[in-house]
Amino acid sequence: MIIGVIPARYGSTRFPGKPLADIGGKSMIQRVLEQAKQATSLAKVIVATDDERIAEAVRKLGEMAVMTRTDHPSGTDRCQEAYARLVTDGLIPGSNTDYIINIQGDEPFIDPAQIDELTAILDGTVELATQMATVDSTAMLHDPKEAKITINSRNEALYFSRSAIPYLWGVEPDQWHRHHAYHRHVGLYAYRADILDQITQLSSSPLEQAESLEQLRWLEAGYRIKLVPTNFQTPSVDSQADIDKIIHDMDLSR
Repeated sequence: MIIGVIPARYGSTRFPGKPLADIGGKSMIQRVLEQAKQATSLAKVIVATDDERIAEAVRKLGEMAVMTRTDHPSGTDRCQEAYARLVTDGLIPGSNTDYIINIQGDEPFIDPAQIDELTAILDGTVELATQMATVDSTAMLHDPKEAKITINSRNEALYFSRSAIPYLWGVEPDQWHRHHAYHRHVGLYAYRADILDQITQLSSSPLEQAESLEQLRWLEAGYRIKLVPTNFQTPSVDSQADIDKIIHDMDLSR
């Protein structure tokens, strides 16, 4: 069994209350839920939140919300607590849960097929999995907000970095993406249930602290992260301006 968990924190520094923001007549959390529930591979989709206002909005939709602590450093930790609570309360059988999918709560138009293409490779041997997309511009390659990835021949991560990696010797940096296949991280995660419990017990690592990328903690500890190519690109929301753009671009104002 594979379950989807949508972490939804109320106290975003840049956009407080973001999960409840209105997007064309529906809250963002409602839109994420509606999209995620269309994924054919998920047996259940829940929302993991730290705020009763979000939980109440989810329950009014007839969906399941799990209350979690307010002090989680990442969505991964919030997913783990929500999963553990569901098992402890007998709401899902832990012995039958193979993987947990961390579905970003700020992507209201995530394509269900994107979730299904990630889950398609979860065969029991995969410990952790996430997605990658091709870097197709100089701006994206050198944007520190975009995590770049180097992979091995088995499509497993060697390293994630905010810098462009690898360094392309003898080529001007603005031409690197034309001479080498660069990849950027797309933040949809799959955790094998036992591995999720393990990685959330790890202490923050030196590389994680240097790059501010939690997946480096897992790599430093010796875990394997499988990368799945994707062509899906859906808008994420970090501000009201992002919502205004989505409403305009998708003509949701009617």
